[in-house]
Amino acid sequence: MSFIDRGGKVRSTDLAEAFGFAPRTITEAVDALERDGMVLREPDLNDRRVKQISLTALGEEVLKASEPERTRFGNRLFEALEQDEISELAALLRKLNSRLGELEEELADAGGRGKK
Repeated sequence: MSFIDRGGKVRSTDLAEAFGFAPRTITEAVDALERDGMVLREPDLNDRRVKQISLTALGEEVLKASEPERTRFGNRLFEALEQDEISELAALLRKLNSRLGELEEELADAGGRGKK
């Protein structure tokens, strides 16, 4: 739900790619969230075959209510690391994130060349 909240409206394929799950698994999870009133599926205005998934007011409320527990969990998880290890991990993640940006640019450039 956090991913949907950050993205505003996302597609099932966005969720599958982000989390590495099979599309069927994502569909089942979104179906359950929709049944519980947490998300809404709406047709994409540009492509009626695509459904955009967004949080409902209830979904936003549940996500906000869970924030303190998610923060506590994250803090407890990182207790396993020393401060220098946390700093090293942060540096490594920044490095990987930078490389990911470079690769995304390369792919975008390669895609643009193929359309000429």
